[in-house]
Amino acid sequence: MFTLPDLDYSYDALSPHIGAEIMELHHSKHHQTYIDKLNAALEKAPEWKNKPIEEIITSLDQLPESIRTTVRNNGGGHYNHSLFWKILSPNASGQPDGDLTDSLSQKYESFDTFKDKFSEAALALFGSGWAWLLPDLSITTTPNQDSPLSINGVTPLLGLDVWEHAYYLDYKNKRPDYVAAWWNIIDWSKVGSNFRAL
Repeated sequence: MFTLPDLDYSYDALSPHIGAEIMELHHSKHHQTYIDKLNAALEKAPEWKNKPIEEIITSLDQLPESIRTTVRNNGGGHYNHSLFWKILSPNASGQPDGDLTDSLSQKYESFDTFKDKFSEAALALFGSGWAWLLPDLSITTTPNQDSPLSINGVTPLLGLDVWEHAYYLDYKNKRPDYVAAWWNIIDWSKVGSNFRAL
């Protein structure tokens, strides 16, 4: 059965960009709820209980129809958040180095232009969802807890959670302020590792 992953930092470590209260709620309540609902759904399909989350959310059409939507939503929530926590750090470098920087600059003319394009995508997403950087360095968005992995089998390099639960306590309805702050806490060494691993 799935369990809540530990963070590599304390709840207050990302402050002032993301405060301790919202980090604790986001991780220990929202993410935990996705896991609880995913585990409950998989009780009805025990042959899936020990499979990796990546296999489950890329095989949704093979799941019993009665649990498919629940697993899509909550399995996606678990996968997406597990990635999200890993690409955040209190010791962020501000921008990638090496081959990832070169590749982003080649595709977008500069790292700053990439940031602008990614932020525009995150801000244009209506309602709840995610903005993603893909292995080919394209930018995409998904609604709800869908991800590129669950839709077309592509493992994203990083993702930005733009559900209101990710920022409302700190930023109220000002999503642009949250997106701008998020750039200060990205662990580009981890994103670079994701890039080189694919």
